Amino acid sequence: MGSMLGLALPSAVFDWQPGRAWDQPWRWWTAAFIHWSDGHLAANLVGVLVVGAFGWAARLPRAMALAWAAAWPLTQLGWLLRPELAHFGGLSGVLHAGVAVAVVGLLREEQGWRRGLGGAVGVGLLAKVGFETPWGPVLRHPQGWDIAVAPWAHACGTVAGAACALLAWKCCARGLSA
Repeated sequence: MGSMLGLALPSAVFDWQPGRAWDQPWRWWTAAFIHWSDGHLAANLVGVLVVGAFGWAARLPRAMALAWAAAWPLTQLGWLLRPELAHFGGLSGVLHAGVAVAVVGLLREEQGWRRGLGGAVGVGLLAKVGFETPWGPVLRHPQGWDIAVAPWAHACGTVAGAACALLAWKCCARGLSA
């Protein structure tokens, strides 16, 4: 639904702009609604299905869904460290946050195979983000993509998702949520 809104209105109203982060706080959420091409939107929608299916199949507790929701705006927080990117849009950082949340949720499980799955996916996630070298140039132009890719968003989402999931895990351990 948000992406439909992002298509209908000028992207400059919703995209992430570091200089507008504090006076237009809706951008912390709405940047994920902006897609720079049909291919970008399609890839992100497939990502939503994959991450959602992973979380559902893993039977993660409700607290992990709340952690993912909390990680959404926090994913943009990392962009304050890379203000050279004047505009950012897309859901990939939030999707990486979802994977990180699922990893932490699985590592919390008592069944060894579930922890093993979480560990394997976690190693894969960290390797992917590391190979993208998010500390390098802020934008990359991968072959086959009709948009520039911002690996920093993937790193920010991974960190935000893991942090929120760890906090949710602590709350679950203390009996504060289901």
